[in-house]
Amino acid sequence: MAGFIEAIRATLAEWMGEDGRDAPFLPDGLPEAVRPAASDGVFRLIDYQGPSYAQLYLDRLRRFIGRRGVGDALFTEIARLLAIRMCYEDVIRLAQLALQRPPGPSEVRIFRLDELLATLPEVIAEPALELIGWAGLSRRKVRLRFSTASWFGVRRLKLEASLRRWRLLSPRYVRERALVERWLHMIDRALIKQPAAAAAIVHTATLIHGTGAALRQRQADWNLIIDQLAKPCFDGVLELPDLAAAIAEARAAVTRDPQQAALKRRIAELRTQASDGVVDRSKAS
Repeated sequence: MAGFIEAIRATLAEWMGEDGRDAPFLPDGLPEAVRPAASDGVFRLIDYQGPSYAQLYLDRLRRFIGRRGVGDALFTEIARLLAIRMCYEDVIRLAQLALQRPPGPSEVRIFRLDELLATLPEVIAEPALELIGWAGLSRRKVRLRFSTASWFGVRRLKLEASLRRWRLLSPRYVRERALVERWLHMIDRALIKQPAAAAAIVHTATLIHGTGAALRQRQADWNLIIDQLAKPCFDGVLELPDLAAAIAEARAAVTRDPQQAALKRRIAELRTQASDGVVDRSKAS
């Protein structure tokens, strides 16, 4: 309840402008080499959502300060990719970016109706999603043009961009937050269980980007790699001495196939090879 009240307060404050906070300071102990990337992340997230959201970014970075196995290069990548992941592309962000660009060719994106409704506050989105689900319209395609070539286009983009004040109350944000937290958790586990694979886990964030069907496909690919390779290794039920190499091989098998046939086949091969290796070592002993 306290978190909900705080979200409402932040939302009401932003309704009247920004969220009322100054830009947050970088945390003490953050390595000097990481500060430029973290500063870029702060300004990106202030533009995306506001100072409080940038503070969440810094709070997430703070968990890696002083961690064994987190050198400057790896920490810089975490800072860079975390900011990108927290700036997920919804219709609100695309409107923001269109308004910031000089006039030029319009951009057209295709969304599903349920994807658009999921950017609204949960109190509005949930009944609307139930309704379109009942009507069989959840997967209805909607084409949106992001253009500043006309007065109407600019006004529509400003209206869409203004919805950012509600973004953190939306079902879409709940899902994105869970994905980011799971990625950070997997980095934590890699640093403990397989430090050599930590960089590979960090870079899996680059799999997830875009909008619409392409985004859903990339999220499914990421989850499959994590669920079938990384997590079992960290749980001790799969032995992959070189998890980083296995992740690289799995990523090379990613295609646009919604059935993920090539990726599933390669992961199955990697898991079989790992099992065979365990059997061979047990016989030798």
